[in-house]
Amino acid sequence: MKFRVERDVLAEAVAWAARSLPARPPVPVLAGLRLDASDGRLVLSSFDYEVSGRVEIAADIAEPGVVLVSGRLLADISRSLPARPVEVTTDAAKVVVTCGSSRFSLLTLPVEDYPTLPDMPSASGSLRGDAFAAAVGQVSIAAGRDDTLPVLTGVRMEIEGEKITMAATDRYRLAVRELVWTPEQSGLSAIALVPARTLADTAKSLASADKVTLALASGAAGDGLVGFEGAGRRTTSRLLDGEFPKYRSLLPSESASKATVDTAALVESVRRVALVAERNTPIRLSFTAGEVTLEAGTGDEAQASESLEAALDGDDISIAFNPAYLLDGLGALEGSHAQLSFTAPTRPAVLSGKPSSDGAAAEDYRYLLMPVRLSG
Repeated sequence: MKFRVERDVLAEAVAWAARSLPARPPVPVLAGLRLDASDGRLVLSSFDYEVSGRVEIAADIAEPGVVLVSGRLLADISRSLPARPVEVTTDAAKVVVTCGSSRFSLLTLPVEDYPTLPDMPSASGSLRGDAFAAAVGQVSIAAGRDDTLPVLTGVRMEIEGEKITMAATDRYRLAVRELVWTPEQSGLSAIALVPARTLADTAKSLASADKVTLALASGAAGDGLVGFEGAGRRTTSRLLDGEFPKYRSLLPSESASKATVDTAALVESVRRVALVAERNTPIRLSFTAGEVTLEAGTGDEAQASESLEAALDGDDISIAFNPAYLLDGLGALEGSHAQLSFTAPTRPAVLSGKPSSDGAAAEDYRYLLMPVRLSG
């Protein structure tokens, strides 16, 4: 094998394909990155039996061939090379990478032992990369991190016709986002539980794509597959198996109070007041007509308080939240103002964007947050 390619193009492709390689692979070949050079194209692929990645770039192919090398090592080398064309050749059991006066020799792995990548399922529909990345970013922040509860580490994707609804929860907060897409066929209905880390990483990497194709395949329990493709990049992932919580019943149908606050000002205020909050200590928000007061710390501890202008429609309310969870929700909002809807100090609050001037509700994104019970 022998090919030549620009350094930046190679470095970006290698970094993308190697991003999901396991840190401690069960077998050595799964730490490898497969390079397939032929017909003026270089295809780089990775697979750990759960997630696969495939990226295709243009290259000057002198001799076609297929090799398997350490993905993380090749990624480190590629991004450290000088800004000159890179030449990659095979020499017996080694791959030689040459760029300017830099020369690296990498041992190859047995390519015949490498697993075959799963086929991309049939396309279900498509949407813009930036819209997809934004929606996934808003929802995935609420997914659980505890691998002993795998169902909560996923994002539930519900497809009904031209609408996709994404939801994630870790039991302390819930994020729901609805967005429009273009299905391949009318009346399409499907449900998938996608690992949140994989989904977030994939969506972020495809944010610049004009079109992202989403493909779903269902099989035996736990054997479903989801695929994403755009800008010459393709990722597939096994779906999670299990019953996702019935989250819709958690979203209150009405509220006793609604407060509207400038999002940026509230974020800065929460960050300042939370400086005195010990680990897992809540921050208290007291809403009255025209104002919200934030407080943290009690008794002999360090204390902080700050007031902001806020519009309140309904009864006064005092409620406490985990500041990190509150900041996650505020950071996911679009627009300049946040709306907080309350039913009671001990009931979950819903964070959303401010309704439009014509009165239409901004319900594309909702972030439900459980309050923290205050002592006494």
